[in-house]
Amino acid sequence: MTSIDKRAATTVIPPTAPLRGRVAPPGSKSITNRALLLAALANGTSRLSGALKSDDTRYMAEALREMGVAVAEPDETSFTVTGDGKLRAPKAPLFLGNAGTATRFLTAAVASVDGTVVVDGDHHMRKRPIGPLIKALRSLGVDAYAPTDCPPVTINGKGRMPGGRVEIDAGLSSQYVSALLMAAPLSAEPVEVALVGKEIGARGYVDLTLAAMAAFGASAKQTGDGEWRVQPGGYRATDYLIEPDASAATYLWAAETLTGGAIDLGVPSNAFTQPDAQALSVIRSFPNLPTTIDGSQMQDAVPTLAVLAAFNATPVRFTGIANLRVKECDRVSALATGLAAIRPGLGREDGDDLVVASDPSLAGQTLPARIDTRADHRIAMSFALAGLKIGGITILDPDCAAKTYPGYWKALESLGVRFA
Repeated sequence: MTSIDKRAATTVIPPTAPLRGRVAPPGSKSITNRALLLAALANGTSRLSGALKSDDTRYMAEALREMGVAVAEPDETSFTVTGDGKLRAPKAPLFLGNAGTATRFLTAAVASVDGTVVVDGDHHMRKRPIGPLIKALRSLGVDAYAPTDCPPVTINGKGRMPGGRVEIDAGLSSQYVSALLMAAPLSAEPVEVALVGKEIGARGYVDLTLAAMAAFGASAKQTGDGEWRVQPGGYRATDYLIEPDASAATYLWAAETLTGGAIDLGVPSNAFTQPDAQALSVIRSFPNLPTTIDGSQMQDAVPTLAVLAAFNATPVRFTGIANLRVKECDRVSALATGLAAIRPGLGREDGDDLVVASDPSLAGQTLPARIDTRADHRIAMSFALAGLKIGGITILDPDCAAKTYPGYWKALESLGVRFA
């Protein structure tokens, strides 16, 4: 078995037998970063178990520490968070790498700080839009600005989140809505959050937000289609169990399907409440995937499904995925380019759709291809699946998987996959 840690590239060697074994997916990134923030905003000590320890969650934890919250890590899957319900202005800008959840969530939450906070990230994050959230915060009276409509963001807080009604355009990301909802209980008066239009990226993640808020004692109710009313009162500390990451599970479900194996995730599929769990029913239809797959409500699963579609019986068109262009990279482009590197014409962009010209005969061939991951963890992990069936698939910058799944490559090794 060859470890691929800290290597610039790795080539997947197609296994000669079905993948079998047990792999426990890491904790949900989406839920971990919500729970970390809510625990930090609570008065008392919260214990978060089943948590994800990855680049994204470490950026969030460190930012909270810089704002006066005690965040301990007693073991590899737990955080202990102690706060008094308030965040303090940090001594320096908060650096959040390319962690979209941490950046969007904290941009709203630090409006409650008495002082100035700068929220910033790496060069990738500085290309990811945050303008709709800034516009919404300013409409509430928050002194917030982002000259490029991307980070860095500067917020001059006055010690409390303003209340009132706020409208938000969530067409690019549901994270804008979640950010406002989680900050709302810090106001002295009720906050009404309303969508501008009905479009919202991955609406199921708003349900995750509301469930986490309720667990930490906040009162938020949906009052209409795309409208929520949040009561003041802050949060109370609690012990909170974080479910496994459904997006990470999609790679294992697909690996099982592609190789005819049996991978035990240690948790029943119906235990997942995250939107990406919807991908399982699609994966189970392989090699007869739907001719059109709407990825709007399971966006992080689209890379997995797109690579799986390369081996499908018939071509597949992915729709509703325009938002993938503003993720860690332009994923529509990255997927089309990666698939075309395996075989010209295998993947192509059609407007904001992705069209995969499926070909079951690809399996068993050697088609040397170097996959440019564009520093995107999901591009790296999904194209590794192609290497389970095709020889010569080389993943560039495999370590970028650490953003959300640090143990991914070792998990594949434990199932019998080898790398060169």
